[in-house]
Amino acid sequence: MADHQPSATTATTPAGKTAVRGTKKLKFLVIGAGSRGHRYSEAVTESTSAVIHAVAEPRPYNRQEFGESFIWGAGGRPTEGQEFSDWKDWLKWEQERRQKIAQGVANVPDGVDGVFVCVLDEMHVEVMCAIAPLNLHVLCEKPLATSMKDCLAIYRAFVPHGQEHVAPSKVFSIGHVMRYSPHNMRLRRLLLTDRVIGDIVSIEHTEPVGYWHFSHSYVRGNWRRETAEGVGSLLTKCSHDVDFLIWLLSSPPPGAPRDTPAHAPRTISSFGSLTQFRGKRKPKEAGSATNCVTCPIERKCNYSAVRIYRDRQLAKGDTEWPVDIVCPDIEDTFKTSGMAAAEKQLMEKLSEDYDKKSTPDEKIASRPWFGRCVWESDNNVCDDQFVTITWDDDENEATKDFPSRIAKTASLHMISPTERQCERRGWVYGTEGEIEYDSRTIKIFSFATQEFTTIEIPKAANPREEIGHGGGDWGLARMYVGAIDAVENEGWDVRDAQNHFIGCTLEEAVRSHALVFAAEEARREEKVIKWQQWWDEKMKSHIAV
Repeated sequence: MADHQPSATTATTPAGKTAVRGTKKLKFLVIGAGSRGHRYSEAVTESTSAVIHAVAEPRPYNRQEFGESFIWGAGGRPTEGQEFSDWKDWLKWEQERRQKIAQGVANVPDGVDGVFVCVLDEMHVEVMCAIAPLNLHVLCEKPLATSMKDCLAIYRAFVPHGQEHVAPSKVFSIGHVMRYSPHNMRLRRLLLTDRVIGDIVSIEHTEPVGYWHFSHSYVRGNWRRETAEGVGSLLTKCSHDVDFLIWLLSSPPPGAPRDTPAHAPRTISSFGSLTQFRGKRKPKEAGSATNCVTCPIERKCNYSAVRIYRDRQLAKGDTEWPVDIVCPDIEDTFKTSGMAAAEKQLMEKLSEDYDKKSTPDEKIASRPWFGRCVWESDNNVCDDQFVTITWDDDENEATKDFPSRIAKTASLHMISPTERQCERRGWVYGTEGEIEYDSRTIKIFSFATQEFTTIEIPKAANPREEIGHGGGDWGLARMYVGAIDAVENEGWDVRDAQNHFIGCTLEEAVRSHALVFAAEEARREEKVIKWQQWWDEKMKSHIAV
């Protein structure tokens, strides 16, 4: 909904049509001023011409810090429509703002062109379904939702029954950032466009979570418990790893016609469990201690919260992630009151504990406990898991002759006790060679020449760009803004912009998530799932395939 009239020139769209080129300054709302909201906002502010215009965040310090960093500046004040303590307050304000415009009220404040949804995973379904009628461009952080039912509810909010084949009017994106890192984009071109190893036969992909990172997020943090549907760390940590494999092996190759169907998998299986962070693994020397601050072996424990957050980070003057997750306002304390005050604040937070017998489970589950002993926590998600996906030769008459649509296999290994932290690595085996990759290097071996070729992906000029998934966070934000700019200012059809910049529709995002839910069902029930049958039974009545 345009509130201000842009000046314009002419432009040529991908379909060869002449369109009006606008110069509207794109404005965005961020719902949730946590680490993901910050990361996307940095990318928008520093690498595009768009602006972060408004924020909805319940925590006063986080909201103020975010606003000063990205919206109204240090010492500045928000104008009407720029600051909200609840996303529902913004929703009500936006609805009333539109009513005023319809009534012809003068001087109505500007709204936003798009939204970044960066709230807690379990809140996604409520937020997304509520804002769908506003018809804004939307980027939702992954996962789209924490259950298949909720993913479908979001799909139906944006694509009602009977409108599956109606052209969308707005851009949608999901936080599957692995698609947008320079490394992975180069790898995909080598495999699917240049075909440097011929047809892909198999991929082995590993996500090394990192020993202390896993304890931070999946033992003590927000993602330590399975959902009611039995979905755990595979969804919250590796949904974009599953999507990465589907992007390489199922999605149409670069340059394929917009409506080219995916190469659907045949089977999905998964095996995994919680092996390490269990009470029976607790060192005997720790005795009855349930908190690192009072543990007799804290100084020699690899998972000591004191060592992780204080000794290795705060003591060096570092107040960023993950210590700012433990104490969101610790940077302000450090700057205004010094190291001693910041350390006192951190240690008080790490000292917080509970008694399993007397503390209600709902209270325990309601928040993180970052000082809690990793062997005495309430976590139950897998710390070691394998997923295997297989494909048959493509029998679709329209696409069976497409390159790489042959029988193949992919495996994903998510493992927690590793030195490397989220630095994915893997091997791709092809009919004419193989590729070994990590987060920086791609090494190709040719069967024909018997030679290796090594490609080093250069680092970004801005070091902050490298922090998020090898540049994937910034890459996604840029593509999202680029797609919206193409639609709003260059006259592109939304489907063309979605295909060219985002490379993934809402339906594809739902299907990618469905593979995760299918893998978890396979793991829990110790079975092999036949994908098409599973999809037809569970989804076809809800989504037009």
